[in-house]
Amino acid sequence: MVHLPSVGLAVAAASGLLQTVTAAPQASTDSTSTASTTSFLGGLFDFLDVANLTVTHHNGKLYGCKCSPGQLCWPQQWKWNQLNTTVGGNLKLHIPPAASCYNTFTGPLGTVNTYDAAACADVHANWEDEMWTVEKPGAALWTYFTNETCRPTLNPTDSCTLGYYGVYVISATTRNHIKAGIDFARRNNIRLVIRNTGHDFIGRSTGAGSLIINTHSFQDVNWISSYAGPGSYSGPAVTIAAGVQGRSILEQGHAQVPPKVIVTGECPTVGVAGGFIQGGGHGPWTTLKGLSADNVLAFEAITASGHFVTANEAQNSDLFWALKGGGPSAFAVILSVTMKTFDDVSSAGATFYVNNTHIGFDNDAYWNATSIFHKWSNHFVDNGLYVYYELFPFTLRAQPFVAIGKTVAELNAIVAPMLAELTANGIPYEWNPKSFPTFFDLYVDLFEAEAAGGSALTGGWLFDHNDVATNNDGIIEAFKTVFSPRPDIFSFIVGHLFNPGYGAPVSNSATHPSWRNATDFVITVLPVPLGASKAVKADYQNVLTNTIDQALRDASGSGATYVNEADPYQPNWQGHFWGSEYPRLKQIRKKWDPLGVFYSIATPGTEDWEVIQDTRLCKKL
Repeated sequence: MVHLPSVGLAVAAASGLLQTVTAAPQASTDSTSTASTTSFLGGLFDFLDVANLTVTHHNGKLYGCKCSPGQLCWPQQWKWNQLNTTVGGNLKLHIPPAASCYNTFTGPLGTVNTYDAAACADVHANWEDEMWTVEKPGAALWTYFTNETCRPTLNPTDSCTLGYYGVYVISATTRNHIKAGIDFARRNNIRLVIRNTGHDFIGRSTGAGSLIINTHSFQDVNWISSYAGPGSYSGPAVTIAAGVQGRSILEQGHAQVPPKVIVTGECPTVGVAGGFIQGGGHGPWTTLKGLSADNVLAFEAITASGHFVTANEAQNSDLFWALKGGGPSAFAVILSVTMKTFDDVSSAGATFYVNNTHIGFDNDAYWNATSIFHKWSNHFVDNGLYVYYELFPFTLRAQPFVAIGKTVAELNAIVAPMLAELTANGIPYEWNPKSFPTFFDLYVDLFEAEAAGGSALTGGWLFDHNDVATNNDGIIEAFKTVFSPRPDIFSFIVGHLFNPGYGAPVSNSATHPSWRNATDFVITVLPVPLGASKAVKADYQNVLTNTIDQALRDASGSGATYVNEADPYQPNWQGHFWGSEYPRLKQIRKKWDPLGVFYSIATPGTEDWEVIQDTRLCKKL
């Protein structure tokens, strides 16, 4: 069954085949007049082929909007078919992964039969598996920002709709496929989403009415013994294509002689070259070597005007700087990144637990233990450590402590003052140190995979050295607020102890200056009930912004949080994400993407853009 509400549109059914049908067109309520989005034309590259935004009135305000399915401006079938030919048949209608559990999927272009018992069983078996989700062309690892309209079900008669996922996806296999997608979106006024792995907490890898470009097939890796590019660095390096993930590059580095590492994230599914580096990028090596963005030597990228460019210290140096932490999907699509590499070394790691098997349900003992642990966090990072920890009710779980290049004896000596203070306060704990021949061996043994498929809002904040030294009690009180912002809501904390300024005291990236004195970056996670109404979602967002994260902000003087793992709706996100670097970033955005071909929420130059009527990306005029 195929029923499509637009003339001659092509729909890719669950089989991936394009089918063409004819039906009556939908009327559009928008004006066909155009909106001027900027006075810049020409400049570095020519944007004269850009399509105009469609003028819309909403709540008494005037907007210029991207085109949406069902409007007269939506590209006709022959244009999509032409694009499909250009990208080698890799354009498909995006159907959510769980659609195989439903009799039908109804999207903005029509309805298709989708039930497949075997595929549905696979969905149920793997819904929480990150790698399974990564391999889907447009899926999100965490699903809140998809609007949760097609989750796994045991009742195939339930409704499955597209929600806030993109409409079409290009599974690009060549750089020209990416260019074709950018050009098509620019020339047809279509919202564009760049998606590598879908490892995204705040909805930047999805977007209603969009064309998705998936870059995950780009897996080339080239190890360089001596970098010969611009700048003073001449040591070992590696060029990593857009689709390569953290675990993969560490595995490939481990096979080198001698073994090599880069600064990548702690999670194995993180795509190194894309949004991770564009957000700054933090991980286990960050205390010793700085943020991932600090270690970039060059980019190959495609601009909003569809031009292939090299960005390094000598060529397009402004773009080079902006791509290093200036925000994902904001300046260009990264094809590859060249980064410094480092020799892997023997390391020590440990797990540390205080939970109800040690303290029962003694609330005072729990918070006392948490306070002692956190009080020593400056000491940990000042001795070169990285610590990943989680806080749940009556559970303090640090897995792992990471001591790169150190022995177990050295790690024990660093941690000894904290353990002694716990003992003096009568707080039992579990401390399990272990030595490893390389960091990679530690990584495989002690870091755990995250679960996909959850629905939650994410916030977070950075506590710097001064915060911990002068207001640790205030930080702990803020943590208590996170746990119980009000009686009917619970949230929890994922913390990361590191200091980029320890190993890289001077920034060469677009990241917030406060990172050079960092101690603890805290993520707050607020689970949202499945099936929540718009009113409930708005209420939870308000709690996250104005109660949970406000408590963290009030306990801190850092003024900073992390671009990729924080509330995009917080006040003054510009200052909190980039601080004094923001004005320069906004000017660079105007140069390289003056008309808003790229968009991801809370990135430089997007102040006037918002989603109205639930699904329409529009700019205030």
